[in-house]
Amino acid sequence: MKQILLATFILNTSAIAFSQQNNQSKMIDSYVKETMKNNQIPGLALGIIKDGKVIFEQYYGTENLEDLKKVSSSSMFRVYSTSKLMTNVGVFQLIEQGKLSLEDNISKYVENLSKDWQNVKVKNLLTHSSGMPDVIAFNDILPEDPNNKAIERLGKEKMDFATGNEYRYNQTNYMLLTMIIEKTTGESFDDFIVNHQFSDVKNQVYFSSNSFENIPNRIQKYNYNSITNQYEKSKFNDGMRAHSGNGLAITLPAFLKWSNHLNKNDLLAQNTKEMMWKPFEYGNKRDVFAYGWEINTTNTVPSYGFSGGNVSAYRVFPQNNITIIMMSNGYNFFPVQYQIVNHIAGLIDKKLADNYSLAEESIISEFSKKSNPNAEKNYLSIKIKNPTWDFENLLNNIGYSLLRNSRTDEAIKVFSLNVKEHPQSANAFDSLGDGYFSAKNYTLSLKNYKKSLKLNPQNSNAQNMIEKINTVMTQKN
Repeated sequence: MKQILLATFILNTSAIAFSQQNNQSKMIDSYVKETMKNNQIPGLALGIIKDGKVIFEQYYGTENLEDLKKVSSSSMFRVYSTSKLMTNVGVFQLIEQGKLSLEDNISKYVENLSKDWQNVKVKNLLTHSSGMPDVIAFNDILPEDPNNKAIERLGKEKMDFATGNEYRYNQTNYMLLTMIIEKTTGESFDDFIVNHQFSDVKNQVYFSSNSFENIPNRIQKYNYNSITNQYEKSKFNDGMRAHSGNGLAITLPAFLKWSNHLNKNDLLAQNTKEMMWKPFEYGNKRDVFAYGWEINTTNTVPSYGFSGGNVSAYRVFPQNNITIIMMSNGYNFFPVQYQIVNHIAGLIDKKLADNYSLAEESIISEFSKKSNPNAEKNYLSIKIKNPTWDFENLLNNIGYSLLRNSRTDEAIKVFSLNVKEHPQSANAFDSLGDGYFSAKNYTLSLKNYKKSLKLNPQNSNAQNMIEKINTVMTQKN
């Protein structure tokens, strides 16, 4: 009798658990579909791992807009800068093997570096604290140029800041990590990563930073053209040196397998992962970032990940045994990769529900609407209920999204709101200056740049724009 009761209890418990997971999956599915509709996302793949098991794996929309081929498990999304996560793991694999150290000077592996680069260490590359000039900022460095030529050209430029002092996202760091990995292993970067992280799914990953290369099943990113009101395929070619920073194309099943290997310590030992996720100590005592990984905290719960091209995101919550992978191929108004991950995390585990993040979603949604009649009212309502919440960066990003979509008058209203909310912010006044400059209202643009410069005398953008406006106004007269 006891055995029958126990079996019945187990069956009932399993049924309840299944029902809860089924309802959860329906909520996630409904949310994703609504988000895709609101943001006109052509195609998307979403995978979720909980306690070592894939609890959600779904494919939405189309790979492309030319033949409307459906997204599937064989679709290889280009994940752009999320590729850096695999590079980070590769570096720490070499550290585990004793072939590399975070404290190594990069001059140990790379020759003919400029004098200013001699004290840059491997840890500075991973944490974007090198201070070196960014390779993508120089149009005279071509994708096909050899690395030594790129290094020689960059070496002629001044350092952006003192090494180790601050975080500044920079592709030069990962170009050098590519060279260090190849020097240390004797393998090409692509082979090293695939052989040591994707050996069981080799046919589901491919490295290429060339948007023109024809790769079966690879999904390219679409950029929305606000003038034509149409999507256009990305046309960037960053060359082989960018593979470590933005070149990975991968299927969702392969990404899920990689993630499970990482969670189970197949790729790195637990103590090595903890070292990789440890916050780096920046000289300015302000920036927060790990060794190649973003650190996010939700209700005191830490998580680690990265995003790429505003179309992909990866996040692992070690304490909750949750991993979320999102990959898409475009967005209309505002990048939503973080919104999606944060929202879904809260649906899976109530401890991860973030009211601030949900408020951000609401604010973005209202401002994205044409003419956004209720957007400011919605924003102020949220602020009244939560006076300590600060949305300066969000309003700034919304304003620039409106500018990119040729909605200049609306952008100026958002920038003006931000200035009103943050009267001591040099950045808010600088952005309002940008808005008026786009509207060719040089008088008000100049006024706001000057205010920004008064608040922050080191604001080089304001200095440059003031000179530019003075030149324009002189020519008019």
